[in-house]
Amino acid sequence: MAADGAAGRIEASDRSRWFGFTDDIVIRVAATDAGSRIDLRSSSRLGRSDFGVNAARIRAYLSALRASASGEG
Repeated sequence: MAADGAAGRIEASDRSRWFGFTDDIVIRVAATDAGSRIDLRSSSRLGRSDFGVNAARIRAYLSALRASASGEG
């Protein structure tokens, strides 16, 4: 895991439970006139299909971020 606050970038990895495959995650935050823009990427290092794991990871992160921003979490 690595973070660069000045660049607004966080890099991490996650391993699957069943086979131990590693997925790479990158979160970038950039200032905009309206506030901030968040770009997320989660991708598998190996294989052709992740069975929706990376998309689910992004949805879960965005859901937690929305809950935190609204004071729910």
